[in-house]
Amino acid sequence: MSKQLSHVVGFDDAPFARSHRGDVLVAGAVFAGARLDGVLSTRVRRDGANATGRLAACITASKFHAQLHAVLLQGIAFAGFNVVDLERLHRDTGLPVLVVARRKPSLAAIRRALLDHVPGGKRKWRLIEAAGPMEPLAGVFVQRQGIGETQARRLIENLQINGLMPEPLRVAHMIAGGVTTGKSRHRA
Repeated sequence: MSKQLSHVVGFDDAPFARSHRGDVLVAGAVFAGARLDGVLSTRVRRDGANATGRLAACITASKFHAQLHAVLLQGIAFAGFNVVDLERLHRDTGLPVLVVARRKPSLAAIRRALLDHVPGGKRKWRLIEAAGPMEPLAGVFVQRQGIGETQARRLIENLQINGLMPEPLRVAHMIAGGVTTGKSRHRA
């Protein structure tokens, strides 16, 4: 593992019922190299606009902030369409931010859903556009803020311990599911 980017946190949201309209758990897995070093959590509003602020506060208020080198997100939106402002999260935490997805999302479908069905959809669509296109990198798709392609590729490859999804995201996914439903299921 590169000494420059050996400590990272990965976040994923918990499953929730389609009818749920409140806050949704977001779990963070803090890794030092390949070792789970800690767990963080926060809550964000379903289809709301507070994910960026809540994630930034969760990171900066934690005892892990000083040692962290990067933030990984399982997708750009949590709790439905609570879209993260990557540039603001990078600025507020002082850390590079990587959005990671197993498959390239259908931007046309996301745009339609946001503009036709989600409150504040235009603003949320602008945040997705500002994040730039997802690019293939190390077998997954990523958006990057505050980190170059070569360094991002090295970081992801070093964290692909049990598959293509970086280990902090895989573990955050299992924690969020296990805490919310009593068991983890599906792969990250």
